[in-house]
Amino acid sequence: MKNILVLAHDDEGQEARLQAALDLGRALTGHITCLDVTYIPPILGNDYSEAGYAMAAVLADETTRERANKVTLEARFAREDVAWNWVDATGEAAACIVRAAALADVIVLNRRLDNPSVIDMRRTASELIVKSGKPVLAVPGESRGIDLATVLVAWDGSPCAAAALRAAVPMLRLADQVTLFSVDDGAMASPIEDAATYLSRYDIHPVIRRIEVQPGGAPKQLLAAAASGQYGYVVMGGFGHLRFTEALFGGVTRTMLTSSPIPVFLAH
Repeated sequence: MKNILVLAHDDEGQEARLQAALDLGRALTGHITCLDVTYIPPILGNDYSEAGYAMAAVLADETTRERANKVTLEARFAREDVAWNWVDATGEAAACIVRAAALADVIVLNRRLDNPSVIDMRRTASELIVKSGKPVLAVPGESRGIDLATVLVAWDGSPCAAAALRAAVPMLRLADQVTLFSVDDGAMASPIEDAATYLSRYDIHPVIRRIEVQPGGAPKQLLAAAASGQYGYVVMGGFGHLRFTEALFGGVTRTMLTSSPIPVFLAH
């Protein structure tokens, strides 16, 4: 995990994204690519109506702001002790990030912003988890960095949970304590002990924490564990069930992207 792609965009979540990317870059001796996306509103194109002109003004303002953002951040990164480069892109955020992520090992975004910018971060993160083929580190807008020493790994025995576990190994090897966490509903395809055995072969020896399912189910219980103050971040599979089902009925991924107080590392 040497190639870290982070979204650079002048919004309230940018500092959280940059600090997390810098922490990863330093810890993993990695390289950070800052992708500065100038967002084009979908209404633009052949729309010459009043709304079209209004959105053109929004684009002009967005372009000016992102040019200034680039100047500021390039000066900042020049002072940081991590390798980096800068890429400019214009378009819809998720599509731009997918194109830029071909040789990335992890993408750093926000999970959701309480005061959203023109980019819907939760929707963008959700699309990238499924479409990019890369793990996504989704950070709260108010966080400042990531604590890599203690980690909660959510395990439900699914292929997505296994994908997240495999992808997170370079980070897990940096931890002082790894906790494998499962909400046991009696229907787990692959037992949590298999995940522990897998990690042990990387000299990672996790603590197993298995709890019975309670009212509210796995989303509520995982969120409570993340909010306990015991862990620096969560590792979990993203959208292990059909996405339209999760959109209709909730789901663990949606809950964590909406409310997790700590960064969430997701893979599909």
